[in-house]
Amino acid sequence: MESSSSSSSVEAPELGAQSSARRLLRLRSHLTPAAPPLPPCGADQQLEMLTCARTTKLEVDTERLSDYMRGKHRGIQEKVYEYLNSRPDLQTPVEISMDEHRELCMRQLLGLVREAGIRPFRFVSEDPEKYFAIMEAAGSVDMSLGIKMGVQFSLWGSTVINLGTKRHRDKYFDQIDSVEYPGCFAMTELHHGSNVQGLQTTATFDPITDQFVIDTPNDGAIKWWIGNAAVHGKFATVFAKLMLPTHDARGLADMGVHAFIVPIRDMKTHKTLPGIEIHDCGHKVGLNGVDNGALRFRSVRIPRENLLNRFGDVSRDGKYTSSLPNINKRFAATLGELVGGRVGLAFSSVGVLKIAITIATRYSLLRQQFGPPKKPEVSILDYQSQQHKLMPMLASTYAFHFATLYLVEKYSEMKKSHDDQLVGDVHALSAGLKAYVTSYTAKSLSICREACGGHGYAAVNRFGSLRNDHDIFQTFEGDNTVLLQQVAGDLLKQYKEKFQGGTLAVTWNYLRESMNSYLSQPNPVTARWESEEHLRDPKFQLDAFRYRTSRLLQSVAVRLRKHTKTLGSFGAWNRCLNHLLTLAESHIESVVLAKFIEAVERCPDASTRAVLKLACDLYALDRIWNDIGTYRNVDYVAPNKAKAIHKLTEYLSFQVRNVAGELVHAFDLPDHVTRAPIAMQSEAYSQYTQYVGF
Repeated sequence: MESSSSSSSVEAPELGAQSSARRLLRLRSHLTPAAPPLPPCGADQQLEMLTCARTTKLEVDTERLSDYMRGKHRGIQEKVYEYLNSRPDLQTPVEISMDEHRELCMRQLLGLVREAGIRPFRFVSEDPEKYFAIMEAAGSVDMSLGIKMGVQFSLWGSTVINLGTKRHRDKYFDQIDSVEYPGCFAMTELHHGSNVQGLQTTATFDPITDQFVIDTPNDGAIKWWIGNAAVHGKFATVFAKLMLPTHDARGLADMGVHAFIVPIRDMKTHKTLPGIEIHDCGHKVGLNGVDNGALRFRSVRIPRENLLNRFGDVSRDGKYTSSLPNINKRFAATLGELVGGRVGLAFSSVGVLKIAITIATRYSLLRQQFGPPKKPEVSILDYQSQQHKLMPMLASTYAFHFATLYLVEKYSEMKKSHDDQLVGDVHALSAGLKAYVTSYTAKSLSICREACGGHGYAAVNRFGSLRNDHDIFQTFEGDNTVLLQQVAGDLLKQYKEKFQGGTLAVTWNYLRESMNSYLSQPNPVTARWESEEHLRDPKFQLDAFRYRTSRLLQSVAVRLRKHTKTLGSFGAWNRCLNHLLTLAESHIESVVLAKFIEAVERCPDASTRAVLKLACDLYALDRIWNDIGTYRNVDYVAPNKAKAIHKLTEYLSFQVRNVAGELVHAFDLPDHVTRAPIAMQSEAYSQYTQYVGF
């Protein structure tokens, strides 16, 4: 009797639990499309089928994938690689002094331009896509070379042709193109970097001699970190406040920051010109092939014609004329023409990420450690922890590739059309992508180094130099935190436009189209959908990203309005700053995902499209999982769905691992470009041992 009653007392709750479970399953079947049932078979057979399903590997045609990725400028990049590979004397050794590196970097640039016949400058305006492809290739070989090239053509050269007029183009173009006129971009000062309107260097017009007088009024106004200044530069584009005599009590009128061409060294002797003081900024954390210097000007006189006068000019009698109505408009137009530098950095940063993830992935496939008892050791990329580190990063590299390619296309279109709306859109998008991508790459370089263990610490395997050289990408051409604030400011402006019935820039169209639905209460049914088909649906993914951005935008607008009443606009902005930065990052992630989805959908080859879709799904779901708290807090995602997202993200990482070798191979980076022995495609260990002398 005891046994019987004991048995029934156990069975009753079990039956109740089973009944509850059945009810839950029935409810779930209404919310989630059912997976097809497994055919009846034994437990071993079912396990075998599941194992087989998990190890199904996509077929990847790396040549087709590479063609789709690299497109029409593959040829010019290979020309850069082949020329530098054919010249052992121009290859950067692992150990090199700062002075030797600077001279080598200049010889590399001159060799590409004068011997290989690669003339990047003519593409700066004519074909920016081709120009950025050349820059990416040069930077892949030696980041100092890519930056040196950028200083010469994107900065010094670009200011002459974009801020100047025909007289400047006629006088300087050919010599900048041939690097006969190496030059500098002298904007940053010791006391002012991001706040360009706060620059203190002055350019005072002297009507008697028809000259401008360039002065550094105090130590804080010394031009600092100026690339090409310490050794090679002969000219500088100097940004200074244009001061005009007023013939009244004021004495001088400040017309705002303008750009001036200032010769800094003698063309024949290379000696520093009178009134100019140049000092070397010295050894840096990275990029020591670039000669950064500091410039001081003491009453340096230049002809009036050296004013780069596209947006403002001074006549012989000292009258100022401009097609733009005020200082702020002129300043915005001037900075708008310099946006190419940010576009180039975002694009080049993806190139650095490609090298790092290629080295880390190939090593992780090669390296074997531990394994099941009495079985061979397994590749370290078979460990879930290594997949978690590297596979979302590989997916992100593809995402950033397509996003920055889109940015370059829009920039090229802007250079041709000069459409005001497109100019604003490119300005904000370049700021956001430069900030987001360079920050992500900087973090990823450290993760890749750690993922390669002790061998990742060897200088020859490049993570140290890549990390050090790339680090400055986060702060030059605009500090990332400042750039993200620009994006947040533009979002708030667009938000205001939406409610005033104005037009929105193209990148923000989704705010007008769907913001009301994004801000409505989440659907309690879809919040519980957890099928793989639903979670891998691009509409669900993009809606989730845009929902988060819209929530952040609406909530920060409310907070700013509230705090402005007590703290003023500056204090309110500072109080909400972290919220604003999160908003900007969320928006950029939405843009990146949208461009990745578009790239997948327009891919003509089915097998290539399938592998890109896999990477795109991992990028999207990994981002959603990383911010799952936000979605849970507002019940956009129910607990069961959150769990399903996590499980699917891990499964997709495993699936990407199965094609990781092919995905990095499609970047088409030759061994002589990656240059890390642990990433060699054949005999990696033997090449590594040979390097150290065995």
